[in-house]
Amino acid sequence: MATTLGTATSEFEKKDRVSDLDHRPRVLLGKMGLDGHDRGVKVIARALRDSGVHVIYSGLWQTPKSLAVSARDEDVDVIAASMMSNSHLSLGPRLIEQLTKVGRPDIPVQMGGILPQEDIPKLLAAGVSRCFTTGTGLLDVVEAVRDVTRAYMSEIEGDNATAQLARDISMAHEGKAVRAGAARRKPTRVIGITGSPGAGKSTLVAQLVGEYTRRSEADPASGLGRCAVIAFDPMSPITGGALLGDRLRVDFNSLGERVFYRSLAIGGEDYSSLGEIIGLIGGTHEGADTFETVFVETVGAGQNETKIREHVDQTAVVLTPGMGDAVQMDKAGILEIADLFVCNKADNPGENELVRDLREVAGKRPIVETVATHGKGVPELLDALLG
Repeated sequence: MATTLGTATSEFEKKDRVSDLDHRPRVLLGKMGLDGHDRGVKVIARALRDSGVHVIYSGLWQTPKSLAVSARDEDVDVIAASMMSNSHLSLGPRLIEQLTKVGRPDIPVQMGGILPQEDIPKLLAAGVSRCFTTGTGLLDVVEAVRDVTRAYMSEIEGDNATAQLARDISMAHEGKAVRAGAARRKPTRVIGITGSPGAGKSTLVAQLVGEYTRRSEADPASGLGRCAVIAFDPMSPITGGALLGDRLRVDFNSLGERVFYRSLAIGGEDYSSLGEIIGLIGGTHEGADTFETVFVETVGAGQNETKIREHVDQTAVVLTPGMGDAVQMDKAGILEIADLFVCNKADNPGENELVRDLREVAGKRPIVETVATHGKGVPELLDALLG
């Protein structure tokens, strides 16, 4: 997608522009190819969020397949693909093809960026629903999203179980009736990952699911099965919009479809739909593959975020050096619900002090030190969580 540079620095009014629709539009922003610039995409992401839209940002250097998998699992209303690497005539049609392969040929693709006028008819003929050239206004982008947002149907056409699971989750989270034939089963384990913003929860979860998947595939008889992630982010109290960026930490170019990852926005600690969502994930299977482990990443609002404990089997609280002394830690709240403590960013100054202070309040609860950005301590953490 593209917009003028002028609107990138001018004031964009925060206003709910989608409240009259069946649901808040879910838009996947993605950049395919080798383009490493995302300033324009971030401007559009903020404008959509500030209009009440739920925006999933998948990050740079996406492939057509990774973008299609993300769109299916996130059950988006539209993909907004940004192209600046002069490969639009190749990658655009391939994205359309991949959407069909993953069971969601109905998801429209809107494409913007540096698109020569003479190439636009070719892209439209290939199945791209709309093209935007440089100079498109932000309100035009918002209106384009509104135009393609349709009321949810409870069943997805075709027989792709994962695509249907994604829609079932949408229905449950919206408080709508899930289709009558949806199976429900409690997975073997449900693990909550919580902690304050900036503690590195998303990176840690990305590393955990990578390690989990490698173990499961290396030993199919282990009973680990597949894993899923539900990642919560805050919803704006002003517009109802949300920026859901947790999945960009996961390398879906290598993991592909082996991990089901879903981003959801909530207000406060409203995890009321989570129990139903977990049951739907457990009840889904592709052949003999079942989801046996679900990781739930919380918003991470701070010390008082404790309701997640009601929905998971165990809770890991992620902390980082410099968070405070033992008196601060000992206050009632998030540390009380921990079954396990994770000291992330263990290569930062103050780690020894953090572990020392934690030992005063942890009792017999395990303390695991990690550096999520480098994968250090992640195997040991997964061992502790799988117990």
